[in-house]
Amino acid sequence: MVKEIKTRKDIELMVDTFYSAVRKDAILGGIFNGAIRENWPEHLDKMYRFWQTVLFHETAYRGNPLVHHINLPVSEAHFERWLFLFHKTIDENFVGPIADEAKWRAVKIADMFQHKIAQHRNRDPRPLA
Repeated sequence: MVKEIKTRKDIELMVDTFYSAVRKDAILGGIFNGAIRENWPEHLDKMYRFWQTVLFHETAYRGNPLVHHINLPVSEAHFERWLFLFHKTIDENFVGPIADEAKWRAVKIADMFQHKIAQHRNRDPRPLA
């Protein structure tokens, strides 16, 4: 049943459905399962709070998600797959303005992460003097 994203339970459904696909995915599963290991319940709770903050403008999440991703072995192909699975999750389960915003935000997050990871990888390690 396709519905609007209106409650925390809807966000939990979005996050659970998305990460279930990620965990099984041939491209992303190894990276996410390797990084998160047995800490999936904590990670999922953090993602519920993150998306609750992003989509409902409630202060449920505080932190810097980039810190946890900056050294992962990811490329543009990983971000493309991440976005594909995220959009598929939204399109199969949700409609409406918040669903559209979730997809838009995911694109912006992926763009920013790719940019920041590339900067991190390409920085000159030599001191400035």
